[in-house]
This record gives sequence, C-alpha cells and structure tokens, in this order.
Amino acid sequence: MSELIVKPSASPNQEGSLLQVTPASAGWQYVGFEVVKLEAGQTLTRETADQEVCLVLVSGKADVRTKEEKWTNIGKRMSVFEQIPPYAVYVASNDRYEVTALTSLEIAVCAAPGAGNHRSRLITPSQIGVETRGYGNIERYIHNILPESEPADSLLVVEVFTPNGHWSSYPPHKHDRDALPDESLLEETYYFRVQPEQGFALQRVYTDDRSLDETLIVKNGEAVLVPKGYHPVSAPPGYDVYYLNVMAGPSRTWKFHNDPDHAWIMTKPSES
Repeated sequence: MSELIVKPSASPNQEGSLLQVTPASAGWQYVGFEVVKLEAGQTLTRETADQEVCLVLVSGKADVRTKEEKWTNIGKRMSVFEQIPPYAVYVASNDRYEVTALTSLEIAVCAAPGAGNHRSRLITPSQIGVETRGYGNIERYIHNILPESEPADSLLVVEVFTPNGHWSSYPPHKHDRDALPDESLLEETYYFRVQPEQGFALQRVYTDDRSLDETLIVKNGEAVLVPKGYHPVSAPPGYDVYYLNVMAGPSRTWKFHNDPDHAWIMTKPSES
C-alpha cells in the first residue's frame, strides 16, 4: 500500500474516530485531518489548544457548542451525493467544541495552527460559495467551505464533486514552493467518498523530477496525502467521486502552478 493513502479503521474507536492524519503521522508541519462517526446521542468533546478547527458536517445533524456559542439542529444533507453545501463550524484556537449527534453523523475535523485572531462561528450552506470549474469531461462542482476570502489563520477547506467519467484537480497543478506571488506552499489532504461504494477513484501524485511519482487506486472512505507535487484525480465511468480538501501552509493563500506539459488544457476549445 502506498504511504500516501490513509485507510479508515474497520470500526470507530471510543471517540468515534475512523481515520486520522496528524502532522507527525504525515511527516509534515501544518495539516491535521480526522473523520469521526457518531450515532444519535453520542458526543465528541475536544479542546482546540494551539489549533484552529473547521468541523464539516459531511452528513447528518448535530448540536454544536463552543465556550461562548451554541448552534442547535444544524446539518441538512444525509449524504454528500445530495450535492448541496454542508453546514460547518469554525472553532478558534484556545477554544473547545462539543458535538452531539442528533442522527447518524459523519464529521470531518480539519485542523491547522491557529493564532486566535478570529471568533468561532457557524458557516451555513448559504455562506458557502458554489462554483463550476472546467468544461466537458474536466467539469466539476465546488463548495468553498473556508476559502481565503473568509477569516481564518491557516485553514483552507473545500469540497469537490467529480461526475463519473470526469477528471478534476486538472490540469495537474501543484502548490509546494513558498514562492509568492507565483506559488504558495500548501500541504493537502484529500478525503474520498465514492458512489456506488464499491467503486474507486484514481489519483496521481508526481513531481517534475519524478522523485515522487505514484498512481493510486483510492476507495470509498480513504484519504490521500499530498505533501508535494501535482495531484490530478479521475472518476471512472459509473462512479461519482466526492473529495474534501484541507490545505494549510506558511501563508494562507492558494497560488498554484500548472504542469507546463498540460497547461494548454486550460484553454476551452472554441465552438464552431
């Protein structure tokens, strides 16, 4: 198995954790990611300490409380493939959160270093930017949950729906150099869901010098680490693919560099 793929446990642990990425386990500095599954009535309570956190309600409904705020009965979609924006909660560093499941609940816990510069807050579906990128069989659908235009110290969080037979994160791009304004250094995780569940996605992760060059078969519920390099995704015919991206680095901006061999694909063919 590739060291870039993180597989979920067969069943949640006592806290409900199914899959976890830490800077230590990934061998990097910034991004933490965890998938937690709770049944109705179960509660997850954590201190954020020196991390800021974005709780994404992947599916299900919950009550969420921080030290100073409480939001009740949030959550709308019961499957990511309803393709509607989620509810999310931004939790600042030096705060705490308590999530109580009202239904079966899947939460993504997205974490990165925080500086306490922003208040904890609810992010509603109406606040999440929805866009379509690409054309033809590189068209995909984006939910900008925590983009750089919204307040946070480090985190960038986005989810992408790739229809079956389409490609995304395409043309291949990278963001592994701290070389602003041309390119930013951002570590990244991809958390995948596939419909129908027996399917798979393909993801290639490679660098210009091919010191890293892996083609991965990614199954439903698995995560991929992207420490560097280009990282395109393909959804095979018959299988729709969802992924949730978490990015963070020394500067909170997404400036990417397309693979020069494939950058021409950005130009949409003219219609005759």
